[in-house]
Amino acid sequence: MEQKPARIRIVDAAHELMLRIGLARTTTKEIAKAAGCSEAALYKYFGSKEELFVTVLGERMPRLGPLLSGLEAGRGDLEQNLTEIARQAALFYEQTFPVLASLYAEPRLKQRHEAAMREMGTGPHKPIQGLDAYLRAEQGAGRVGPGADTYAAASLLLGACAQRAFAYEMGAAPQALDDFAASLARTLLSGIS
Repeated sequence: MEQKPARIRIVDAAHELMLRIGLARTTTKEIAKAAGCSEAALYKYFGSKEELFVTVLGERMPRLGPLLSGLEAGRGDLEQNLTEIARQAALFYEQTFPVLASLYAEPRLKQRHEAAMREMGTGPHKPIQGLDAYLRAEQGAGRVGPGADTYAAASLLLGACAQRAFAYEMGAAPQALDDFAASLARTLLSGIS
């Protein structure tokens, strides 16, 4: 049986460890060991643990960013578009919440992580900005009311999805994902139409 390339093994190992023990407790040494390579080999592909984390988000988690950047105003049914965004966002936050939760227990590590994210031009604000841009474009196309605060609407939709992930982790029995996404989109749309 042929072994996967080192980069793929590293990303797979990082994803598995981050899900199992959280980002704060996952070290590059542990990732390299789980991937069957040296730590030096890991740094050949990734400049930092944060860069590897961003890669895991982009390659192993639900694809929220590409969905948001691929939407065009005036195309498709707006409610269906918002439903799919809510669905993907709920899945994204459900999978990333356990990974990131450990950072909040270590303030210095969280600050270092946030600084690295800023340096790479990414972070949790990006989906809000992406959804805001889409809603503003829809506003320009006349499918969102002229007085609607699109940034607030984006924050409400994505915040509800993040809260669902938090509540799910805390043991609350959430509404089925498809029902949640459809209901959230319908409710948001009634407020911004």
